[in-house]
Amino acid sequence: MNYQNSLAFAIEQDELDPLKEFRDRFLIPKHKGKDAIYLCGNSLGLQPKSAAQYIADQMANWQNLAVEGWFQGSDPWLEYHKPLTRSIANIVGAKEQEVTVMNSLTVNLHLLMVSFYKPDSKRFKIIMEGGAFPSDQYAMESQVKFHGLDPKNAVIEIFPREGEVTLRTEDILNCIKEHGDELALVMFSGINYYTGQFFDLQAIAKAAHEAGAYAGFDLAHAAGNVPLMLHEWGADFACWCSYKYMNSGPGGISGIFVHEKHFADKTMNRLAGWWGYRADKRFLMAPGFDPAVGAEGWQVSTSPIILLALFKASMAIFDTLGNISTLRKKSVALTGYLEFLINAINKDLGENVFSIITPTKEVNRGCQLSIVCSRNAKAIFNYLAENGIIGDWREPDVIRLSPVPLYNSFQDVYHTAKHLANAIEAVK
Repeated sequence: MNYQNSLAFAIEQDELDPLKEFRDRFLIPKHKGKDAIYLCGNSLGLQPKSAAQYIADQMANWQNLAVEGWFQGSDPWLEYHKPLTRSIANIVGAKEQEVTVMNSLTVNLHLLMVSFYKPDSKRFKIIMEGGAFPSDQYAMESQVKFHGLDPKNAVIEIFPREGEVTLRTEDILNCIKEHGDELALVMFSGINYYTGQFFDLQAIAKAAHEAGAYAGFDLAHAAGNVPLMLHEWGADFACWCSYKYMNSGPGGISGIFVHEKHFADKTMNRLAGWWGYRADKRFLMAPGFDPAVGAEGWQVSTSPIILLALFKASMAIFDTLGNISTLRKKSVALTGYLEFLINAINKDLGENVFSIITPTKEVNRGCQLSIVCSRNAKAIFNYLAENGIIGDWREPDVIRLSPVPLYNSFQDVYHTAKHLANAIEAVK
């Protein structure tokens, strides 16, 4: 796209946007009586206008049907999650049986590692990216300790080269190869929360398997943001949250992926619960766990219907899209426009006050840009907030801005850049 640094250009692009109607499906926070510019969907997605009705419908079912709501009504709770698996399978590139919605992200990560982290005297190491979100770091550390191992020896973190901010794929693959004989698991984020780097998950999964290890992914910042093909890439397992790019509310329900190649493995450990028992015999209450075929066999607890209702409201919006490729096209354009405008600010100033540490190539990022401010970083962030621009602050000097294609506009991006430029003078 031939970007232009003008409001007229932004207005024109918004008028041409095939997804412009979707903005009206969300509730935009207010600032001084006007819509704020919300660029924090990488932390918490906006509320769909339909969410309240979806909850109200289930509250009415609870009121009118009580326990019979599990079996009666237009949408019985017993299989309330079933249509959601179709929606999420499209988003993460999986077969329907390979996914389900349940629990929260880190709980699911632990449940999956019971199955896929099986250290022995030879293979016990885990490779992950350095600077992963703390929950992943804590999960790896505690899983290793649970097996009586020392994290200092068992967990290998890969950091960028000296003077660089993001990881090179070749360094990841070389590390996997180097530790191949001792490697049990490669556990990576889809997108690093801090830098916004989208990792080459297909290459990582392939290298892990060649080394004789499993490949698992935390897709908290990737699901609903970038195109994923988990089945085709051969990932063994993955999990994600749904409250960021999938707009299911604070603490919204999580989901998991387990590749179908593992369904017939009867030796695979898992922490079992009644909800994961095969549905056709669940109510016989028989002893001995007989898991459902597919990802549902990893379910433990009864589905939380109210959380599922929030998720269902958002998935109805995604289902209308039909294909995430349309979303991705706008995402690339919006993020590219923000990058263009920030570079223009630096050019006008004759110095890089704002340095983007997120990869430049669109294939290596989603809709997030992480921006290092060379001076007055926190004051600039506060200036944005005071002017109705909601972003995200990360110590010591990073502002994360995420133009989400479902509800952000080119005008949002244009006005944000204008405030960034004004902030330099305003906070001296």
